[in-house]
Amino acid sequence: MNDLLIKKVSLYIRKYDLLPKFPGKIIVGVSGGVDSSVLLYVLYRLGYNCQAAHCNFHLRGKESLRDEIQACSLAYSMNMNFFKKDFNTWDDAKKKKISLEMAARELRYEWFENLRQEQNAEVIAVAHHRLDNIETLLLNLIRGTGIRGLVGIKFKSKNVVRPLLCISKQEIVQFAIDNKIVYITDSSNSKEVFKRNKIRFKLLPLLRTLNPSIDQTLLYVIRNLEEVAKIYDAHIKIVKDDVFNSNTGIIDIKKLRNLPSPESVLFEILKEYGFNRNVVYSITRAIEANNLSGKVFCTSRYLLVKNRDQFLLVPRNENDENKIYKIDQNEKRITIPTKMEICYEDVRNDFKIECDSNIAYFDIKKLQFPLQLRKWRNGDKFIPFGMRNFQKLSDYFSNHKFSRLEKKNIWILCSGDDIIWIVGERIDHRYRICSLTKKAVIFKYFG
Repeated sequence: MNDLLIKKVSLYIRKYDLLPKFPGKIIVGVSGGVDSSVLLYVLYRLGYNCQAAHCNFHLRGKESLRDEIQACSLAYSMNMNFFKKDFNTWDDAKKKKISLEMAARELRYEWFENLRQEQNAEVIAVAHHRLDNIETLLLNLIRGTGIRGLVGIKFKSKNVVRPLLCISKQEIVQFAIDNKIVYITDSSNSKEVFKRNKIRFKLLPLLRTLNPSIDQTLLYVIRNLEEVAKIYDAHIKIVKDDVFNSNTGIIDIKKLRNLPSPESVLFEILKEYGFNRNVVYSITRAIEANNLSGKVFCTSRYLLVKNRDQFLLVPRNENDENKIYKIDQNEKRITIPTKMEICYEDVRNDFKIECDSNIAYFDIKKLQFPLQLRKWRNGDKFIPFGMRNFQKLSDYFSNHKFSRLEKKNIWILCSGDDIIWIVGERIDHRYRICSLTKKAVIFKYFG
């Protein structure tokens, strides 16, 4: 039995190339419990260069200190380096507004990775096993999940490897008994207030009465879904590249509409920008709605605007709404908040004016420096080039069919209290070059 488990783990490691060859270092997460204690012992027996790492989350009083002492004792019994880190998990969870379980998970893996880099280790080994995989599948089903939540725990995620995923809990416990491995039992593991424990002690025993082989059945389901996920991911990548231009932020609605599942594709595009399933469902409904042009969907970081046959994805720049950027005289280039080149020329008989809305020409004597660059505001008005009377910017935008996003992104160049240019659009008639102009300042807008 002893050699059989070690052999199974060794074959699993080789099959998926999980661990480096000697003398490569491995950071091994050790809690003091049976799973991580067996993992450390097995890797030690296989001859790997292990560095034991223990997290003390200070959540269970004296038990937390007991766990630390046991983990340290186990590492020293095998002449391994032992590292430990103390965390104020309650404060971290409260600060981030997340559960204690999530806070502990984030703190653990962040420290493991920092330690891996400090020690020049190649990977981090943790002790998830087959039952953890099954419980994760059921937990994700209960919470609600997409296809990736149904594939269980990966044997390798970036720098984290799980060599015991091929081993059952019963095998681990029996191995510890046979090899006289001392370990502690976390009292919270038996408390049914935790969802995972309810699955372990209530749901799985019930499922086993319906199907005595339910563990193997669910592992088989996980393997099948892993293969399905590979096909799904490959297809999504092709489709995403076809309908979404990440450089411009444009999603082509016509192409999206012709796909078998526009909602799934939209979710895969937008999830990394903070859009959840519920918002994506609302966005999907807007695909067929002809009267929703200008409709805005938002997260804390991004806006998605429907503009006729396109969705436009742009970052939210809330700080720009009331911010004013100054442009001093003789300045030749600006890059924030947008890109412009500025030049100054004498106006002679051969002076030429290009007909380009991205180039603006002004009589320098009419300007009051420093100029100001800002977002437009309600009540703003100017005299459009070629006209005699004032016009509200809101009316100008409506007349020229500006989308909500275009209005949000527009910049306004001002001299004193006067608007002299809707950048990239139209200058104010009062500040134009005329027959009396001796020197011009020229703005070239690059967006």
